[in-house]
Amino acid sequence: MVVDTDEYVGVADSEKEPIAIINPDNLDNEAEQLQDLPMANDFDAMKEIIFPPLHEEPEIVEDVVNTWTVEAWRSMSKKEHGPVFQAGGFPWYASSAHGPLQASSMTSLTFTARRILLFPHGNNVDQCSIYLEHGFEPANIPENWSCCVQFALVLWNPNDPSLYTHHTAHHRFTKEESDWGFTRFLELRKMFNVPWEGGSRPLCENETANITAYLRIVKDETGVLWHNFNNYDSKKETGYVGLRNQGATCYLNSLLQSLYFTNAFRKAIYEIPTESEESMGNSAYTLQRLFYQLQTSEQAVGTNELTKSFGWETRHIFEQQDVQELSRKLMERMEEKMKGTPAEHVLPQMFSGKIKTYISCVNVDYESSRVEDFWDIQLNVSGNKNLLDSFKDYVQVEKMDGENQYYAGDEFKLQDANKGVIFQSFPNVLHLQLKRFEYDIQRDTMMKINDRYEFPEIFDASPYLSEDADKSEPWTYQLHGVLVHSGDLNAGHYYAFLKPEKDGWFYKYDDDKVTKATMREVLEENFGGEYRTHPANPLRAPLQKKAPVVRQNSAYMLVYIRQSRLDDILCPVTKEDIPLHLRSRFEEETALREAKRKEKEEQHLYIYVKVITEQTFKAHGGTDLTSFDADHAEDEGAPKSYRVLRSSTMEELVANIAESLDLDPRKVRLWIMVNRQNKTIRPDQPIMDLRPTVEECFQRAAAHRDQFLRVWAEVAEETTPEGEAVWPTYQGQLNGVVVKNDLILIFLKHFDVEAQSLHGIGHVYISKEKKVEELVPIIMKKMGWGDKLPSDEKISLWEEIKPTMIEALKAKQSLKAAELQDGDIICFQKTTERKGDRNILEKRLGLGDKQAADEPAKKVDRFDDAREYYDFLHNKKTVKFHAHPTRCNPEKFPPFELVLNSKISYDVLAERVGDRLGVDPTHIRFWTVNSATGNPKTTVKRGVNQSLQLILNPSGYNQLSSSQRTDAFYFEVLDMSLAELDTKKTVKITWLSEGITKEEHFDLLVAKNGNIEDLIQVLVKKAGIPDEAEGGRIRVYETSSHKFYRELPREYPVISMNDYTNVFAERVPEEELNEEEANNFIQVFHFQNEPSRVHGVPFKFMLIEGEKFADTKKRLEKRTGLKGKSFEKIKFAVVKRSHFSKPQYLNDDDELWNVATNDDDYLGLDHVDRTRTLRNGVGDLFLR
Repeated sequence: MVVDTDEYVGVADSEKEPIAIINPDNLDNEAEQLQDLPMANDFDAMKEIIFPPLHEEPEIVEDVVNTWTVEAWRSMSKKEHGPVFQAGGFPWYASSAHGPLQASSMTSLTFTARRILLFPHGNNVDQCSIYLEHGFEPANIPENWSCCVQFALVLWNPNDPSLYTHHTAHHRFTKEESDWGFTRFLELRKMFNVPWEGGSRPLCENETANITAYLRIVKDETGVLWHNFNNYDSKKETGYVGLRNQGATCYLNSLLQSLYFTNAFRKAIYEIPTESEESMGNSAYTLQRLFYQLQTSEQAVGTNELTKSFGWETRHIFEQQDVQELSRKLMERMEEKMKGTPAEHVLPQMFSGKIKTYISCVNVDYESSRVEDFWDIQLNVSGNKNLLDSFKDYVQVEKMDGENQYYAGDEFKLQDANKGVIFQSFPNVLHLQLKRFEYDIQRDTMMKINDRYEFPEIFDASPYLSEDADKSEPWTYQLHGVLVHSGDLNAGHYYAFLKPEKDGWFYKYDDDKVTKATMREVLEENFGGEYRTHPANPLRAPLQKKAPVVRQNSAYMLVYIRQSRLDDILCPVTKEDIPLHLRSRFEEETALREAKRKEKEEQHLYIYVKVITEQTFKAHGGTDLTSFDADHAEDEGAPKSYRVLRSSTMEELVANIAESLDLDPRKVRLWIMVNRQNKTIRPDQPIMDLRPTVEECFQRAAAHRDQFLRVWAEVAEETTPEGEAVWPTYQGQLNGVVVKNDLILIFLKHFDVEAQSLHGIGHVYISKEKKVEELVPIIMKKMGWGDKLPSDEKISLWEEIKPTMIEALKAKQSLKAAELQDGDIICFQKTTERKGDRNILEKRLGLGDKQAADEPAKKVDRFDDAREYYDFLHNKKTVKFHAHPTRCNPEKFPPFELVLNSKISYDVLAERVGDRLGVDPTHIRFWTVNSATGNPKTTVKRGVNQSLQLILNPSGYNQLSSSQRTDAFYFEVLDMSLAELDTKKTVKITWLSEGITKEEHFDLLVAKNGNIEDLIQVLVKKAGIPDEAEGGRIRVYETSSHKFYRELPREYPVISMNDYTNVFAERVPEEELNEEEANNFIQVFHFQNEPSRVHGVPFKFMLIEGEKFADTKKRLEKRTGLKGKSFEKIKFAVVKRSHFSKPQYLNDDDELWNVATNDDDYLGLDHVDRTRTLRNGVGDLFLR
């Protein structure tokens, strides 16, 4: 049984009453209204009380009322069922029980009809519990049955119907959720022998009470009304699939679904030729793949491939971008890909319209205008009630008269004029961006506008067209999509309502979930504004007033399609429209996924066996016998891996291994390898009985956490005439007995002092009673060193107990006394009495650069005994080094790797890198690497006692260090030593060489006791530009938040410069060289549409009294370096700080000197920001 939670059912009892706003003049009227409450047996009147209007406003199918008279209440059983009744064509019942009852017991009820379920003495609470249940027999519940019901349960005194209490709920009843109701319906102590509220009798009088069930069956128009979405299948229910959210990509998902269901766009994307560019870096190809998957997949589709092709990193996935900008950039990118293809002009024809900006004189025949393309329209929400008002606002005419007359050239002079914009054509697919986010001057921040704003399902766009527009075809548009933002400025969620078919339903696309939607959900619920209030009890409404609740979800983008072009835009997209190479590629990938799925399903039938052989041991150059984590395909010293059936016998496994080694199976014997207590893995004993299965052997031998079986494959060195192997020990007899003699298995490793290498030699059997020194002749024979060593040489022996424990063996000690056993490793080396230089050696193998074998010898540490070398192996680390991308020349210093001991100091690290680069180690500065972005992070400070391990793994692993890579550095080759560098201050400066259009970034090192004059001299040298005597005076100024902050005097100390401002340097324009008055300049900044959306490089500009703005623009064009269309598209405005949100746009006949009258006025350049930072300031939106 499914019951509601205490929290839910407790609302009526525990929820605090809202604060009453009482008007004394109305108290009498309100008291009379309270006295007019209906009786419990007045069922029609009661429905008005107990059934509040539903938020979803579903259609009512049927109302049913059923009353159950409950007698002998205290004598009832633990649970009771009420009489059967019908509602909505289905059986229902109310039932009762009392006493403690666990929830698990309730699931086993046998349903005979629909009725009420009653717990007279409470369902594990001290209150009576009442539920509504459907009445199907368990075996007769229809498949996928559901019924949406708003219901109320009223408990009342049959002798006095004015005494009652009730609870109301709504629920989607299903096979899985067969009942719903109220665990805490009423406290038992209030029911009996206590006068009920406002009366003189108890509610349950003489242990008798009525329970009336009110059922309102409502129409489930979409199939998901009050759905819990457990096991919901979007494809099955709607025929469409959603897109998975990567982190904060819901905005992207809603836009992609909108474009996907613009079928003509999807077909155009399919027409982009990508056969020769099947690369995951090609955004057109990944978009084709995404659309193909949306069209064919049964499950929600991921967008990872697409975002990677955009060049987005992890941080971009968790940043919400501007949908309008994303849409435009995506269109631009696809347009580029379509050039030279049959789809070259499809996108402009589909999404682009034309708009005319004009100034038309009223009294003379003169008009200045320009026609531009547009791909979307930004409409004001604030101050407009609906879409039509916004269009009227968009094309409203501005009167230019009086002091604001328009200068119509030398012929007409100043004239009254009308200024505005008018559309000449609209695209077939019209994207409308609703400006839900605007700057709030009171709060000095961007805010979301949640005002109610209505938009129609169909609207006529012809009133907003110019008189000469082509109106031979109706300009009627039909709503195709509503993209919604739910939340506020800083956090929210995006989803979309789209209409895939011309005459079909709208569907809600909410990330990976797709559901059918009603027109109310599409329109009313996305208009924004306040929720309509529906008081549960209208008779109590005058006593309470609640603050209106404002919707957080509202439309921010609308997609309309011209009705006359619906068939063209929503044309069918069949499988044949999908490129053949794309289908073939996906069929291959599907087959591969199916094979992997089958392998995964059958994985429990198989086990991996990792096999060490004599060859892998000899190729292994590290500690222990091998590295089980390595891949044999990449490392010959790694074990070979075999995938075998768990049910196969060990004999079959031996045959399989022998075949791969090209050996007779009789000559191969497997040794089980075990995990020793010291965490090494060594052979323990051979597998003599080959009849058990691999699984049985694994269960007996493997440790608890082992995922695969580890064995050593021994190859017999001696055989009988019949080809049978002769094993030195663990010999099997005919009677099945295994004989173990005193021979033990020892593995030998050689540490080559000259080559500075360690590798396996093989294995030997030797009696444990023999002395350690008796191994020497065996070793010399295996190494081919003859019978006797030179007098100044000897062989030293070490036992490799574990990588960090290497102990010397005593020559006269027996192997037994040395506690050697099967599987132990003995390392040997030649030692000499001559004292060589311990500091340096020409490196051959194993140390320094991985490619050193093919390069000239390098100087590295020399290890003269095995213990030192083992310590190096345990602490060695491969570190990657890259030239700093902006502070060093990557072409001059290509990337390289060094194998280093993690114990070395900072100075030794600098020596190794300096030796590799051929530079002075004191002139090298290191930078850590950001693990998330791969960019340089922070400089590494030199420390005397700081080891490489501590540099790469700062102690504590706090949040700062967790974002640092532990295997890489950036390096910078300095012009001075680090000691001298400490006397300098680093200044990041941007050199503006061509107005503001060309930026060159430099990091300058200036003496800390220097000034701006010194900084300019360093800049001249670093940038390679003429000095001031030859090229002209240089100005240095600071900016903050894209606003001009201050110009720095020549004597200003460098040490006092602010680290949080941006520093720019430029040549002072000739016209300013002799201008000294500070008030003759104005600060200039750039913005897009709103003054709060700043961007670009600010600068100061000289004012000239009496100059018309037409001439001022010529000076601005020269000052900025912007030319052609880039400059023509700029709108100029004076922005007063006191009216920051209302720029005053300038005309050619205005005089900037007279308009900008205050010292703190700005000149704003309103134009598109090509590198606009995100609204929340976390990064730039870009598509690669």
